[in-house]
Amino acid sequence: MKYNVLGRTGFKVSEIGLGGEYLEGKPASLVNDVVSAAMDGGVNILDCFMSNPDVRSNLGTALKGRRDRMYIQGHLRSVWKDGQYGRTMDMDEVRFFFKDFLDRFQTDYVDIGIIHLIDNPQDYDRIFDGPILEYALKLKELGVIRSLGISSHNPVQALRAAKSGVIDMMLFSINPAYDVMDENAPRPKKLDSEFFNDIEVAGVNSVREELYSYCEANGIGITVMKTLAAGALLDARTSPFGAALTVPQCIHYALTRPGVASVLLGMQSVEQVADCLSYESLDDGEKDYSFIFSKAPKFSMNGRCVYCNHCLPCSAHIDIAQVNKYLDMACLDDTPMATLKEHYHALEHNADECIACHACESRCPFGVDIVQRMMKAREMFR
Repeated sequence: MKYNVLGRTGFKVSEIGLGGEYLEGKPASLVNDVVSAAMDGGVNILDCFMSNPDVRSNLGTALKGRRDRMYIQGHLRSVWKDGQYGRTMDMDEVRFFFKDFLDRFQTDYVDIGIIHLIDNPQDYDRIFDGPILEYALKLKELGVIRSLGISSHNPVQALRAAKSGVIDMMLFSINPAYDVMDENAPRPKKLDSEFFNDIEVAGVNSVREELYSYCEANGIGITVMKTLAAGALLDARTSPFGAALTVPQCIHYALTRPGVASVLLGMQSVEQVADCLSYESLDDGEKDYSFIFSKAPKFSMNGRCVYCNHCLPCSAHIDIAQVNKYLDMACLDDTPMATLKEHYHALEHNADECIACHACESRCPFGVDIVQRMMKAREMFR
């Protein structure tokens, strides 16, 4: 395993890290096996944005006795209310759920405190000019968090945060599809298949390029999320480049961006851990991703669900990401429809209960037409 210094945190982190999001709903024994396999392979950085109490508890138990061997990214303002993940600006909730994070991880400090999900100027202003940043800086002064960062999908807000002078690192979404997107496209975005037609895909978007270069030059370390675009880049039928990439090629693309220290991957099994860690033993030819830039992408990644759960909370308690996964599988994969219907109807709440309030769409970072997809799922799985 190769290790990189994570900006001015000074932490030497493994270039492949573990994202805890996809361990939601997994038994404690499997979480322990995944964490153990990752650590045995040299992984020493873990992110847990998911506020689900079981995920936090299971990860805390898995790290018991070896907490000092793992750098933990813990998020502030990620909450669990009424059985659902959400985000808050309420300071009482921010404090309560951060304490919950510490308690469930069985630790009295977090190596990297992440101010969660700053994707628009309104949230940026409320956070950076308000009590949330003050609270985070106080935690850092007390040593309860040892370094401070943010998470974001938006290069404009991420660059503002980098230039603020108060953060040490950031968790940012990086893959070749996102890197050629226009940073000024409105959010939420509804883009058609011709979005990339007039874009010369010879390099990254200028704002993203500035962000990565600024971070590298100023000691703002970057850890990466959305490396595989929820698997869309791994299949030629869903890749906007019209060609599939491998997991190592996606990893290599992200790691070759300036400022990037570690790529955090959602691993749900010991086998997936081995697949991700195989990157370390491959030659440069097996990691090469340059072929995808031989022609312009066929369609934009915007408007496509990447199962990130930022659309939640849902007023009807629908697991929107899971419904979208089943819908995508029904449209693209060879999974028997009978099996998908069985999984769909086993959900506690499914698309049949959608009330078309559109609140989820206002929170989606990628402009997914969620209500329309819920209606499509309702018809397909009837």
